[in-house]
Order: sequence, then structure tokens, then C-alpha cells
Amino acid sequence: MSTPDSPRRVRVTSPRRTATRRPVIPTGTREIDEQTRLGEIYMHSLIQSQLRLTLAVIAGAVVILGGIPLLFALVPATRTLSVLGLPLPWVILGIVVYPVVYVAARLYVRNAERIEAEFTEFVGRQ
Repeated sequence: MSTPDSPRRVRVTSPRRTATRRPVIPTGTREIDEQTRLGEIYMHSLIQSQLRLTLAVIAGAVVILGGIPLLFALVPATRTLSVLGLPLPWVILGIVVYPVVYVAARLYVRNAERIEAEFTEFVGRQ
């Protein structure tokens, strides 16, 4: 109910009322954001890939680093062997272990980034 001195209401509309709207295409990121069942499957697959990579790197490091004490136990001569005046166990534990850990870390990071890039590309295409 308007009074004679109040301004009259005006309805403002877009001049393109008949323009067609782009259809909403569900993407993988939308599925993940909305936490749909498909989004859960996408995330589960990413987590499984990362878990497999983690377990493979850990298993490789355990085999290599766990083999050192086994080497000393099975080949007693390695306990007293010297390399450049240093006992072999010191050389292995003090010098050789670090490059092994570094390489394992580099492999993990490179493959984790590859998995994430592939996942991002896949989800972006969906």
C-alpha cells in the first residue's frame, strides 16, 4: 500500500531474459566439493595411490637399511674391514646411509607430485 507521496516501485529486469544458460556440467572437483559418492570414490583412489607409494618407499628403505645389520651378522669380516682408515661399519652408517635416505625421499616426492598432477588432470577433465 503506497501513499501518494511515496516513490513508486520499479521492477528492473535484464535485457537478455531470453538468453540461454550454459548447462551445468558436473566436474570432478564439484563432485569432491559437494562430497558426493563419486567425489568420495575419487578421493579414495587418490589416498590409495599415495598409500601404495608410501608403503613401497618404506619397504625399499627397510630392505636396504635393514640389510646393513644383516650384512654385518652374516659376513663377520665386514665388522673389522677398513676403508680409507675408517672401519666399514662407520663408513656405511655414517656416510652411505644418508644418500640412500635422500634418494628415497626424492623418489617419494617426485612420484607423489606425479600422482597428484595426474589426479588433478583427471578430475579437471571430468
